[in-house]
Amino acid sequence: MATDKVTSASIADDLISGKTALGAEPADTDEFLVSDAGTLKRVDYSYIKGGGITEVDQWRITANSTGSSADLTANWERNDSTGFAKIGTGLSQSSGIFTFPSTGIYLVRFFLNDTGGSSFLSTYSRIYVTTNNSSYTEVSRGVGAGGASDTQVIPCETILDVTDTSNVKVKFAYYHGDSGSTAKGDSDKNETYVTFIRLGDT
Repeated sequence: MATDKVTSASIADDLISGKTALGAEPADTDEFLVSDAGTLKRVDYSYIKGGGITEVDQWRITANSTGSSADLTANWERNDSTGFAKIGTGLSQSSGIFTFPSTGIYLVRFFLNDTGGSSFLSTYSRIYVTTNNSSYTEVSRGVGAGGASDTQVIPCETILDVTDTSNVKVKFAYYHGDSGSTAKGDSDKNETYVTFIRLGDT
């Protein structure tokens, strides 16, 4: 008997499971069938995807840096210690300037491992951001102080809206009240290092 509609009784149990598996994440324009308050509608995958962290990366300096005040421009490497794994593409860097792999909201955390000189006055960890790939602004500062030859970890962090990967970038620096102080670096483990976590879409 002819009918103008398909009911649940007309659908075989293997209608979906009997088909070939996609085998990969759907494309943004792939379509799904949903019931919108009882009315069947199609929706693109781009509207329903999301959730979970898509980018996590970590970098460290591999050698000590000594002086009064400096950007950390050299001796950066991605963490390659036992057990480490990044998520996603990861960041890239040139002369200490880090470029993000995709737009989004990122948590940026900087840990300065510092050993004082003969007097060890105030020490700052610093995060600088540019939104035009030119001028940089200090957006976060950690402050520490201690006695001569003391060692301390001075963290600072920021949440950064990366709206344009060509223009929004970040770099890291320190200030030493005593020019004999040292930002510690190591190629085998994290001493002075940075962590990047993409939290969500911009």
